[in-house]
Amino acid sequence: MVPLQISGIGPILLGLLVLLLAVAVVRSMVVITGPYEKNALAVLGNFNRLLNPGIDFVPPFVSNTTTFDMRTQTLDVPRQEAITRDNSPVTADAVVYIKVMDAKKAFLEVEDYKRAVSNLAQTTLRAVLGDMELDDTLNKRGEINARIRKELDGPTDEWGVRVESVEVREVNPSADVQQAMEQQTSAERRRRAMILEAQGERRSAVEQAEGEKQSNIIRAQGEKQSQVLEAQGDSISTVLRAKSAEAMGERAIIDKGMETLVSLGEGESTKFVLPQELTSLVGRYGKQMSGSDIADSDFDALDALEFDDQTREMLGLDDIEAMLGEIDEAAEMDVEQLEQQAEAVKAGESNIKSADDVISDAENGMAAPDEEMMPDQVNENPTDGEDESSND
Repeated sequence: MVPLQISGIGPILLGLLVLLLAVAVVRSMVVITGPYEKNALAVLGNFNRLLNPGIDFVPPFVSNTTTFDMRTQTLDVPRQEAITRDNSPVTADAVVYIKVMDAKKAFLEVEDYKRAVSNLAQTTLRAVLGDMELDDTLNKRGEINARIRKELDGPTDEWGVRVESVEVREVNPSADVQQAMEQQTSAERRRRAMILEAQGERRSAVEQAEGEKQSNIIRAQGEKQSQVLEAQGDSISTVLRAKSAEAMGERAIIDKGMETLVSLGEGESTKFVLPQELTSLVGRYGKQMSGSDIADSDFDALDALEFDDQTREMLGLDDIEAMLGEIDEAAEMDVEQLEQQAEAVKAGESNIKSADDVISDAENGMAAPDEEMMPDQVNENPTDGEDESSND
């Protein structure tokens, strides 16, 4: 019975072995490639072909495949120490972005393209930093990146790999150099602050001086204007006083002349000799008071002395011409009112002022003579005298 049981287990084990062998054969024959990968197939140690994405069947047990990622890959370049051209120690690290362009070259030309690119990038980074000065390594990151990428392009093309970009992340000088740079930066900032402060003080002083200058100019202009106005006021006052004195002088001459005529009329003589100036003043005054039609040519006008051009310019008489014109217009209006009142008296109207009132008003405005000294009455005596002398 026992030998029969052993012989029954043998076929089962044999079937299991055959099944396992079949699975191993299928497993070694089927190769599945990802959508972003390529596989390099080697059969019996020889390169056969590249397997594209999908399912491929290869000879079992004698085939070998190597997978290549066709996407852009990132390689970290470890921190490297270098000595710059001006003998300053620095440390730097970088990142390299690569992409496999030809899987066959990457399989046949280089053992491990990632490690090869990383080592080449480290060497190139140290060489580039050593060929530059410290200030350039800190300020010219773009130039460093471009130079490293240019140095990597040649070898990596032979490996079927393209360097897409190189980025230097940090460049750090030594601790002593950093401390010296911080002191230099601090000193530079203090210098700029002092310069800005000095410029601000200078600008403030300039603005203050300009303001004082403008203030002095405005003050001087105001004082000049005040002096000009004061001088013009003095000139106007002087002219008005001169005009008033002139009018008072004419009035005094006329009054004195009238008194003289009265005293002459009381005498026994019938022939009188009057000065030309007195007759001119009396005629002009009588014409204004009574509206006489005596011609101006009968009397020579007694004109006041005029200021010469230099005196008029010094006193500013031309500037007050408008003011004097207004005074003359007011005087002409008073004369017209007196003429109207005189005509009303002649017409015998009861509600018109009397002759004495008219003359009184005239004396207040125009300094007119009394009614007894009208030009018509003055001219009567010379006529009578001539008649009497002819009779004699």
